[in-house]
Amino acid sequence: MTTKKPIGAPAPRQEGAGWGAWAMVVVLTLAYTVSFIDRQVLNLLVEPLKAEFDLSDTRLSLLQGLAFTSAYIVFSPIFGRMADTSNRRNIVLGGVAVWSIFTALCGLARNYWQMFGARVGVGAAEASLTPAAWSMIADRFPPHLLPRAMSILLMGPYIGGGLALIFGGLLLEFAETNRFGSLEAWQVVFIAAAVPGILICAILFLVPEPARSTDAGGAAEAAMPLAEVWRGFSARGKFYFNFYAGMSGIVIALYAFPAWMPAVLMRKFGAEAASVGLHYGTLVLIGGSLGVLAGPTLGRIMERKGLQGSLMIVPLLGASAIFLLSIGLALAGSYEAGLIFGGLASFAYSLPMAAASGALQIVTPNRMRGMASAIYVFIVSVIGLGAAPTIVALITDLVIGDEARVDQSLAITCAGSALVSLILLRNARRAYIRLVAEG
Repeated sequence: MTTKKPIGAPAPRQEGAGWGAWAMVVVLTLAYTVSFIDRQVLNLLVEPLKAEFDLSDTRLSLLQGLAFTSAYIVFSPIFGRMADTSNRRNIVLGGVAVWSIFTALCGLARNYWQMFGARVGVGAAEASLTPAAWSMIADRFPPHLLPRAMSILLMGPYIGGGLALIFGGLLLEFAETNRFGSLEAWQVVFIAAAVPGILICAILFLVPEPARSTDAGGAAEAAMPLAEVWRGFSARGKFYFNFYAGMSGIVIALYAFPAWMPAVLMRKFGAEAASVGLHYGTLVLIGGSLGVLAGPTLGRIMERKGLQGSLMIVPLLGASAIFLLSIGLALAGSYEAGLIFGGLASFAYSLPMAAASGALQIVTPNRMRGMASAIYVFIVSVIGLGAAPTIVALITDLVIGDEARVDQSLAITCAGSALVSLILLRNARRAYIRLVAEG
């Protein structure tokens, strides 16, 4: 009996992937890591920035969320279309260079609105990475290796987020005791965070643009007209709607925890920024990396046991764990307990990411992948990256009215979003099973 090729799977090719393909993944992972260092180092600088610019939690959260996301979501579809029609390596290279420059400009900001504008620049440039990188990887790996390759790439956010906290905290402490001209300690941290991106640009020149996937007759797939792209989305609408919305709930936790856990640990338990950066940053790095690597492995185990749509079961498990851990955080009575729940949450919200990304690539035709990835980034950015930090801040400022109880705001936000995700992702799994069966 023959089996149908999954929708959007690349044409048959060699069973393995050469060293060049894995080297490309490593370089793209380094770029992804640097992007999250530049994106999230601000989270450790909450207290210095509040003091410098006299900010409330809500205004500070707009730097974490709206400033970055407003540009990220506008440019994601643009870069998504470019990834389907242009040289993807060059898109990534240009994006890394531009966001590194704007990260340095964050460190040179003299007022709130200059900082806001620099964060807009970081967000616009970082929108280039995901659609181009995902498309490049999908064209270099056979379907059975795609989730593993994606899991390596998706270690970047957790390595980057962890390093931003670890080295950001250590550098902040160093800069507070050693003067760097007229620069404040928080400014030194931003400028230092921009340096690795320049090195990544040099390495990217060595990465070739992958050949596009071919159709069954061996011809390169032609660029898909936009009208046909939208017809493809409409035909698979039940999957895409539930997938995008369901994953957004998990992404709320992915961004809310790193944005506010440092503040939780400092305000509720009186910890120092350097200690929080080292301890929580290490847990984010280890927990997030293990989670994103474990997702595809867990999916394969379930597939061998005969469970249909195994890649889409993994997000359901992640959402369940986020719900329980969010409640646990609100009940934590010590710094150590808070760290444990925060670290386990890093594993839980990273667990679904590679499996879900692999599932999205599998059911999406090649010349739609850039747009599918860009729309995914667009939606989860609006709901997750854009809204998550501000939702927590608004609950703290307007509902609870006590900055020291930000742990409760964080728990309410993430537990609620996880419950919604469970319902939507259950529907997405059903649609995914049908699409794969139809081939």
